[in-house]
Amino acid sequence: MPRIQKKSAKSAGARAPVNQKSQLRLGLHADETAASAPERLSGVLVLNQNFEPLNICSIQRGMTLLLLDKVEVLRFSEQTVRSAESEHLVPSVLRLNEAVRRPMPELKISRKSVLARDSYTCVYCGSRETLTLDHVFPRHRGGETTWENVVCSCLRCNNKKGARTPSECGMRLPSPPRKPRYVPYISFPRFVSAVRRPEWREFLEGFGKGLDGI
Repeated sequence: MPRIQKKSAKSAGARAPVNQKSQLRLGLHADETAASAPERLSGVLVLNQNFEPLNICSIQRGMTLLLLDKVEVLRFSEQTVRSAESEHLVPSVLRLNEAVRRPMPELKISRKSVLARDSYTCVYCGSRETLTLDHVFPRHRGGETTWENVVCSCLRCNNKKGARTPSECGMRLPSPPRKPRYVPYISFPRFVSAVRRPEWREFLEGFGKGLDGI
């Protein structure tokens, strides 16, 4: 089992190692975690045994997995949570010791997923205001609602384009839209947010082909 560090609340000296299992026994509870940890620490990335991203769980759930010897720690956060007498490093990335087999869900197109794929930015002008969805080839002319035909557009550009194609109204797509390729156990908008966290990026970027900037 990996080990984590703690330091006494009465001392600011060097940290001494402590077994991971002791965290819950020392009185770390979910309500204390929520009160003492920043909001960005509310999630712990969980990888399958083969390193595929599987879930983003709460800190309390991650520590429970440690207590049950179901995971190993790949990365710790630089932040800490406080129990009654001690301060503990928070795990940031966990890997399951045994593989979990789950059917691969279909990555369905949705408004939230298209906005996430296009980085919440209008593909025509770069605006982040009043975002909508636009069918590149208009729907009333037979355009389908697919990853390859739907993009994020601001309301102004959407109205300007109207029932025309981009080329018909002098607008340009920076690149052809496409379906993202990633392991869709994590909801797509959450995945997009997660892959931008520096401490998680190396574990996720290989699954993010088709995302802007990845």
